[in-house]
Amino acid sequence: MPSSPETYINLSFSSPRHLLEERVASVIQRCPDMRTLRQIHAHFLKYPLPTSFFALSKVLAFSALAPSGDIDYARRVFAEMPHPNVFSWNSMIRGCSQVQNPCREPIFLYKQMVRGGFADPNSYTIAFVLKACSVVSAFFEGCQIHCHALRYGLDASPFVQTGLLHFYAKCEKIAPARLVFDEISDKNLIAWSAMISGYARIGLVNEALDLFRAMQEAGVMPDEVTMVSVISACAKAGALDLGRWVHAFIDRKRITVDLELSTALIDMYAKCGSVERAMKVFDEMKTRDTKAWSSMIVGMAIHGLVKEALQLFSRMLELKVKPNHVTFIGVLSACAHGGLVDDGRQFWSTMQELGLEPLMEHYGCMVDLLCRSGLLDEAYSFVASMPILPNSIIWRTLLVACKNSWHLDKAEAVAERLLELEPLNAENYVLLSNLYASSSQWDKVSYMRKKMKDHGCKVVPGCSSIEIDGFLHKFVVSDDLHPEIKNIREVLRDVAERVRLAGHKPRTSAVLHDVGEEEKEGALCEHSERLAIAYGLLKTKAPHVIRVVKNLRFCGDCHEVTKIISEAYDREIVVRDRVRFHRFAKGTCSCKDFW
Repeated sequence: MPSSPETYINLSFSSPRHLLEERVASVIQRCPDMRTLRQIHAHFLKYPLPTSFFALSKVLAFSALAPSGDIDYARRVFAEMPHPNVFSWNSMIRGCSQVQNPCREPIFLYKQMVRGGFADPNSYTIAFVLKACSVVSAFFEGCQIHCHALRYGLDASPFVQTGLLHFYAKCEKIAPARLVFDEISDKNLIAWSAMISGYARIGLVNEALDLFRAMQEAGVMPDEVTMVSVISACAKAGALDLGRWVHAFIDRKRITVDLELSTALIDMYAKCGSVERAMKVFDEMKTRDTKAWSSMIVGMAIHGLVKEALQLFSRMLELKVKPNHVTFIGVLSACAHGGLVDDGRQFWSTMQELGLEPLMEHYGCMVDLLCRSGLLDEAYSFVASMPILPNSIIWRTLLVACKNSWHLDKAEAVAERLLELEPLNAENYVLLSNLYASSSQWDKVSYMRKKMKDHGCKVVPGCSSIEIDGFLHKFVVSDDLHPEIKNIREVLRDVAERVRLAGHKPRTSAVLHDVGEEEKEGALCEHSERLAIAYGLLKTKAPHVIRVVKNLRFCGDCHEVTKIISEAYDREIVVRDRVRFHRFAKGTCSCKDFW
């Protein structure tokens, strides 16, 4: 290190205060590690300087913020400061925001600072604590801090505006985020990226791309961070054509394709139904980290490419790339989609041998694997022996398995646990109601509907979307709002006739209402996925692939009908439901009816 701690002593009384402070700051800034910093700290504790408080604040800042710092040391230094100034408070708030495991400590520090009257916050304070709020999704506290920014007259600061934008976008509160964005007079790259990211996070792909186009019109050149957000929006919406266009834009503008952007492209292509393009991006990567390998394995798994996913995992291990928790979610999901119980058990053991403690998602994958394979008793025992409390997803998986295997008694016991965890989730009541309806227990169905009404639960409607000419068209069951609904229904009538001629018998048991068979058949024809597929038939011609994204599980009857449509119209149809992809061609589905 160029300067030694003794330099402070030599300067203590012979230099003007501002030169001394500059020297202190320079020496601390060039510290190579905490060991050297501790020596410097010890020296000016032993030989006090006229600027000791300034030096102490710099020690604190290094400990809290430097890559080689020590946040625990910073906490001890801070605790010994009798009257920390706003710089020291900011250092602690920012430093505690950067710890590996997100916590609420920065928010507590801010409250202590303001309530204790130790110092008035400045624009950096507000920006740092807003970032902390966004990390832990502390929406209520973030709103209070927004009020503080207004009270202290800091709301016009670019740092505060960007912080507010990130905060609202991260908390998926798009309306206030847009208000903040519109108030920024000089919108920089960070501001544009944060709004785009907010829209992408909640799946508003059209809005995200509209903002991306407006960003270009404003003459702001996007970077790789912006493009990750845009690509993520396409992935969430399943908008393959838009995703391809964005990828071409990246190449055309020569935007740096780093590891994160490459991985986002893999994820986008896989989630948009083009696993081949995802693999091409993966193969072209010069270096691949664990995240890239994991994204590709998960992509293979959700497409039901079980053999390919497991082969990729084997390659990953051969190349000494260390798998992480996401890797094993992909591997276990692949086993679940392929019914590979023995392999799933082996990978479960491998994960633990590698020192990876199973997370709730891994337990969920194992329960899903056992349930799909008809091993309901084993799945129930597995859940009962979990070292952590099962979440609602695991109980819901068990409930679906009970329904499919007609275990009514066990289903009611599982439902009781599920409703304890989520008494206000309408999906839980619907599942149990469906179970009763499938066995024609209409009095119990009525009782479940009454409970839903009493709790004020609202059912999430089935929604399917299809991308046509770069724009997403969304449909819900029995949708009358689309401007071309008359033409869509004409296509549906033609579909119904071809399906009838193919000998299909509607699975009216899927319609869980006590009504006549004719009404039940009509209800099936109005499911959102059929409306979307019909619109695809109306607006595109072969060999264009019809790609549909559905927010819920695929309806069993619609699954059978789609197989018939693919053969009758000689069209390839790809449907992404909440769990996996279904690729229909020539009367068959890639899931082999195991889904």
